[in-house]
Amino acid sequence: MKKTVLATAGLVLLLSSFAGAFPPPQGGSGDCASCHKLDKKEADILVKKLNPSLTALEVRQPAVKGLWQIEVDAGEGKRGALLLDYAKKHLIVLSQLIPIDAIGKPRKTDFSKLPLKDAVVMGSKGAKKKVVVFTDPDCPYCRKLHEEMKQVIEKRKDIAFYLVLYPLPMHKDAYKKSQAVLCEKSAALLDDAFSGKAVPEPACGNEQVEKNLALAKNLDINGTPTLIREDGMMLSAYLPADKLIEWIDGK
Repeated sequence: MKKTVLATAGLVLLLSSFAGAFPPPQGGSGDCASCHKLDKKEADILVKKLNPSLTALEVRQPAVKGLWQIEVDAGEGKRGALLLDYAKKHLIVLSQLIPIDAIGKPRKTDFSKLPLKDAVVMGSKGAKKKVVVFTDPDCPYCRKLHEEMKQVIEKRKDIAFYLVLYPLPMHKDAYKKSQAVLCEKSAALLDDAFSGKAVPEPACGNEQVEKNLALAKNLDINGTPTLIREDGMMLSAYLPADKLIEWIDGK
């Protein structure tokens, strides 16, 4: 059975910001949905513009006025959601997805079984404390976290991050960017990818990207960023540098 997923708390803030942004039509009943229509066929055409591999499954009315929620199938049993404004001008991608049954529950894995040799390293390989980060160069919160990780390794030479590039299916360019970075394992190319700069065509095959996708699936990781510290504790969230250091230290 396919797993249903929910957006994280950041989505709640996002949705709240839209509340009242679309006032009811003047002289109407105040029910915006009565004046705006979106069927599954039209929704499917729209989401395929974002990524041809996506399929619209259902169109819903969320609690916030002025938006549709489009449930999508991203293949391989992965489901997610997009939001579309009533004007059909903007798609909002929910980049951080977590399983419902994982909410509020600490998750752990066996850190010793993670293939660190395949990761791209930020910081010193000799650092005492290691953190594995599943990340996507086109995920907005991954980009923010990337900058915070730079601050962490400036402050703490005993911390290193091992990046597992995990392109989400909703980000159509992320796969090739991840592949290019993994071919070179270059810190400069990694920075270019996360800063939105153009990266060269991949100079090798896609075997490592596929390995990363399989690893994420095996660990039941569905969203980015997801961090794993050496005691196996997992965290699916963005944290500023000071809070990130506290979490790494186990505080």
